[in-house]
Amino acid sequence: MEKRGISADFLLPDYDKLSSGESLPDMEQAVARITEAVRKGEKVLIYGDYDADGVTASVVMHDTLKLVGIKEVEIMLPNRFADGYGMSEKVVERAVCDKVGLVITVDCGSGNREIVAKLTEAGIDTIITDHHECPEELPEAVAVVNPKRAKKSEWRDLAGVGVAFMLAHRLMEKGLIPQGQEKWLLDMVAIGTICDNMKLRGVNRCLVYWGMKVIEKTRRVGLRELIKRAGAKKINSYAVGFILGPRLNAGGRMKSAEVALELMMTESKVESAKLAEELEQLNIKRRSEQSRALAEIKQSESVPMPVMVVAGNWHEGVLGIIAGNLTEDMKRPSFVLTEVDGVYKGSGRSFGEFDLAQALQACKDEIIGGGGHAGACGVKIEKAKLDDFRKAVNDYYKSLGLVDQERFLEKEADIEIDDLSEVDMELMAELDKLEPFGEGNLEPVWLIRDALVLNAQKLGQDEQHLKLTIADGKKQLVLIAFHAPREWLKVREGMRRDFTVRLMVNEWNGLTSVEGVIEKIGVEKSGEF
Repeated sequence: MEKRGISADFLLPDYDKLSSGESLPDMEQAVARITEAVRKGEKVLIYGDYDADGVTASVVMHDTLKLVGIKEVEIMLPNRFADGYGMSEKVVERAVCDKVGLVITVDCGSGNREIVAKLTEAGIDTIITDHHECPEELPEAVAVVNPKRAKKSEWRDLAGVGVAFMLAHRLMEKGLIPQGQEKWLLDMVAIGTICDNMKLRGVNRCLVYWGMKVIEKTRRVGLRELIKRAGAKKINSYAVGFILGPRLNAGGRMKSAEVALELMMTESKVESAKLAEELEQLNIKRRSEQSRALAEIKQSESVPMPVMVVAGNWHEGVLGIIAGNLTEDMKRPSFVLTEVDGVYKGSGRSFGEFDLAQALQACKDEIIGGGGHAGACGVKIEKAKLDDFRKAVNDYYKSLGLVDQERFLEKEADIEIDDLSEVDMELMAELDKLEPFGEGNLEPVWLIRDALVLNAQKLGQDEQHLKLTIADGKKQLVLIAFHAPREWLKVREGMRRDFTVRLMVNEWNGLTSVEGVIEKIGVEKSGEF
């Protein structure tokens, strides 16, 4: 706590001191237009996104409008494969066909000036709630509630679901929602914020901290069933980010985000069981597709280049995950592409000082189109220009003269463990006070020096996971690495190494124990106890 400058206010954030959302851009205009929709009895269409943030934000906005008194509320989510990100012509068609008076976006819309203009031409107003970077020319909507419009603001790190919640919070302050009822929306806020990797400081820390409490007693039948089906025994940031989140995202990645949305919205136990099982199977398929692609890529790469550009016959919905895994494993920026409608379409991931948005601009003559941020992007390339793009992006990388980029991926230890006997459930109880973990409040990383490897096992169908048992002469500790880098898989019994780990509680057959998740393995040492 001392090293991170954490105070008592951080450990126990005061929800009642949560700032009013009235300082968010166009918040008052959005409140006024929703109030008008209630008075007129208008039908409202919510337009969201296909990831966990978009789904949870859609649920929050739906529940908010119902609390305010809007009787007819519909939700429309894009299809990742047919529509892509953001608003499309389909939302105009749907709004006109359903005689909608107002469209409210969540987690998107800031860059959809033309679509908003077409809605306006059709006599339909638009409120945008979003958290993505804004273009120079914003859509001419009734309101564009986006914290990124302000260069410096306590709101800038809100997820899309966080922006939607602050609108609900403001409606509560205006007396349009019964005080306290908005707190039940925080389960969705916690899930969407963690899954979108937002910084868990300030406002987000408060929203997610209390959101985790709401998850534990959620009224949502579907969320309770998802927790049960996924086997999440304890609600913490790991459970949300690595157990619940991937299942919610699996719908949008492998089929349709509607599956996750329906699960979060259903009031039927029978329907929730069916939908939770469907997401479980989609997530299994996602993992299978991901593992297959990673295995093929690692076996096929011949001449290593500074930037990996690989293309194959892989599922479009897992390309971003694969690129992220490759970047972390190979410690190089990566583009992963698959053929879609006669062209290569894919995702890029980077780190350090190599900015993908700038790289795409430098390679604009070799691509059909693309865009994104410094660390993540999407791109389309003509099949005949794949090699041209590979050369161009690598030439651009070399032209930057970047040095020692791997340092940006190194996870430095917070604390050194002198004695493994100190690693127990009492220590884990103390760590729980720092929850929830995420960007801005990373899980503590521990350094174990000069440990002896007692046992080394490769696990998984392709032996891609690693399980070690280490000892310091006093106590043993089990360490795990999922999708372990190649060099880690060479660790053998009898070696002595330094290990950088995160600690976790493992529950198996009614027994609990503390294990370590490997973040880094040092060079081999010699000697015995």
